[in-house]
Amino acid sequence: MTRAKLSVAILACNEAANLRRTLQSVAWADELVLVDSGSTDGTLDIAREFGCVIYSEPWKGYGPQMNSAIDKCTNPWVFSLDADEVLTPALSASIQTLLAGTPQFDAYWVPRLNLIFGRWMRHGGQYPDYKLRLFRQGTARLPEDTEPHATPKWSGPKGKLTGDLLHYQYPTVALYVEHMNRYSSASVPLVLRKGRTCLGLTEFLAMTLVNPTLTFVKNYIFRLGFLDGRPGLLFHLYHSAYISWKYAKAWEASRSPAQID
Repeated sequence: MTRAKLSVAILACNEAANLRRTLQSVAWADELVLVDSGSTDGTLDIAREFGCVIYSEPWKGYGPQMNSAIDKCTNPWVFSLDADEVLTPALSASIQTLLAGTPQFDAYWVPRLNLIFGRWMRHGGQYPDYKLRLFRQGTARLPEDTEPHATPKWSGPKGKLTGDLLHYQYPTVALYVEHMNRYSSASVPLVLRKGRTCLGLTEFLAMTLVNPTLTFVKNYIFRLGFLDGRPGLLFHLYHSAYISWKYAKAWEASRSPAQID
């Protein structure tokens, strides 16, 4: 069965623990393009084993880095993938069937299932965690100014694929806290460009206390996050803390020396 050719765009840095599992799930694709940002473990050896086209580039931020990988893909269709994500056989079959026919849309949403603290999260707004990942080359792109792990954007009509994208996201609490510390710091420039300095007391309380609290209540209670047990409680609690950290760091970055108290 002939089908339109597919490139997979992958970002990596020290992903030897995850990458083999990821590449095995897309070994059927016509091209694997991997942009590495300084791996010192076995990441590049694994990438070579699977025939990846490898580029080494300094980290430029998630949006510019993924756009760079997308631009290096040479086939008519692109699937953007992180090194800790795996296509299920059902999703792979869905993509292959689509590309063997005449796709109705130029971009497609994929349902993502997240593994957090040892549990596949199916509640609290975590599933289906739709991400725009399959698209015709030259259509979807990530904003240059974006938070970590954003999804490509496309203004045209979009379809939905069946089968899950498995995200081996946060196996431990320690890893989650370490990532959220980095991500909250990386988000500060974007927060400030949106004018969220949090210098006023009302905005400070709203963004560091009220917003995180309401987010927890919405996801854990009204969106049934409590059905994911203790991992669900910890995840939604710490996610709310991440929101508070992000705006607290923006407030800290906004203060002049005269405002320090």
